[in-house]
Formats: sequence, C-alpha cells, structure tokens
Amino acid sequence: MTIIRQPTRAGVRDAAAKVAAILPPTPLFTAEIHGRTVALKAESLQPIGAFKIRGAWHRLTALDEAARRRGVVAFSSGNHAQGVAWAARRLGMAATIVMPADAPRAKVEGTLALGAEVVSYDRERESREQIAARLAKARGATLVPSFDDPWIIEGQGSTGVEAAAQMQEAGLGQPTRVIVPCGGGGLAAGIALALPDAAITVVEPEGWDDMRRSLEASCIEPVGDSPPPTACDALQTKIVSPLTFDVLSRRDATGVAVSEKQIAAAQRWAAETLRLVVEPGGAVALAAVLSGAVPVADGTLVILSGGNVDIAAYARAIATR
Repeated sequence: MTIIRQPTRAGVRDAAAKVAAILPPTPLFTAEIHGRTVALKAESLQPIGAFKIRGAWHRLTALDEAARRRGVVAFSSGNHAQGVAWAARRLGMAATIVMPADAPRAKVEGTLALGAEVVSYDRERESREQIAARLAKARGATLVPSFDDPWIIEGQGSTGVEAAAQMQEAGLGQPTRVIVPCGGGGLAAGIALALPDAAITVVEPEGWDDMRRSLEASCIEPVGDSPPPTACDALQTKIVSPLTFDVLSRRDATGVAVSEKQIAAAQRWAAETLRLVVEPGGAVALAAVLSGAVPVADGTLVILSGGNVDIAAYARAIATR
C-alpha cells in the first residue's frame, strides 16, 4: 500500500524558512474597505508575478541530487509553470512544462525565458495530467503537480506565515479571516495550515466554483459540463484534489463565487488604489470583498495571488465600467 505524505503545519514553517532565505517578503498593503482596515498581501509582486514560486521552491529543494539530475515535469496555465521554471533554473535542473495552447502569451514567454521547455496541449480535448505523466515516465523526471502535492501546499502556506508577521508588525494583530483565490486549493490549504485560528474563505469565478460546492456538500464535486468562459485562466481547475479538500474541509472553510464584472472591477480598484497590476484570477478574493460577497472585519487579510496579465485584455478589463 502506498502511503501519501500529508501536508503539515510544521512543513509550512520549514517552507517559510526556506523561502525567507532566498526571497524578500512581498509587500502588505492596507486599505479602508466598507469602513474597515483590510490587509492585502501582494503576491503579484513576486519575481515571477505570483505566489507559485513558494511551492515550487519548497518542492524542488526537497529532491535529492539523483532526482535533480533527471529534471522535473509540471503542468500549468502559467504561474506554476514560471514558479517551477524559476526554481529549476536556480537549482541547475531541467524543467518541462505542459501548458494549454490558449495560455496567456506573457505566461508562456515568461516560462520560456526562464529556460524551461514548453509542451502545448488542447485544454478542451486533452488531459494535461496524462501528458505530463507520460513525459515524466519517459524521461525519469519528477512530476510536480500544481496543487495536488504536500510540498506544494506547504510552500504556498508560507504566504500566511509571512503575512501574519507583517500584520503583527503593522499593529493589525493576527489575521482573523483570510480570503483566498482558489483554483485547485493549494494556496488556501497551505494558509489554512499556517493560520489555524483564522477563518478561511476561498473565492472562485462563477461556474468554476467547485471547491465552494465541494465544501458545502462535504464531498468533492467537479466543475459541471460546459463551464462558462472566464478571464481567470489560473483558476480553471475542473476538480480539486483530496489533499487540498481534506485540509479545507477539516478547517470548516467556506467559499463564494464572483462574476466576471466583479473581477474586472477589482482589477481596476487595485490599479487605481494600490497602483498594482493584478491578473483576473489573482483579483477574485478582492472582488469578493469589494462586492460585499464576503463581509470584512478587523483582522481581514486578502490575498492578491498573481499579476501576470495579457496587456491588451488587462487594458480592456480596467477600462470597462
């Protein structure tokens, strides 16, 4: 019987120490929203433009020398791709990333610029998991999933460790509620482990809110047939993993869905108020707060998870009111 290692709070602390040794903390902004001071963690300002660098670094540094020589294979629409490529380059490893043919050009170019090989696939007709698994087996490489992995979850949880320390330093106290963008749930699950006393709310685009429905049903429910188009390429996960679902379910996490219009409004607010470029998937938690879908209170922490945008699409989004 294969025993799958579970992500732990101790693992999150280890990941936070590893990340702190190579990367400065991302900024923590504050803003008045609905009469409350809200903390906003700008993971959009990571070197690769997203929080995914954390999990990738924790995962790849856990590999032994033999595994490093064989390289890694990952699948991603772009942010995990760049995180794995960045970590692999720093460690002198080969990285191959399976990316959808319709991934934003900025994300594909960013991944290539970091030295990774990119293999394209049709998001509607092919399985990225199957393609990546075949490549990894053929090359003897380590498969690095984007969220269904204990090291990845722990690495993403370092976001919560870092933000909590910054809130304390700013006199805001400990986070009481964390509002987190959710695709597969790796970031939300990691933060849930990092901050056991905080309420966790995951946010997804409408029609892609399978984690919300899974949490409400107490069992994993996939995205339905023919989900609607969404600008949130980073959150188009059709089914969450038992690892992330179990962590969030045990913590009684809740979920909400936001509309494309609310997401675009959040991107515009971030640009106007914080002077930050935030991608659609990275803005969903902010959209939930601004729209009132999630009420705010003292100690509210909002994660701005990524800022990798297609410039033309971004310009259209923030120009539309």
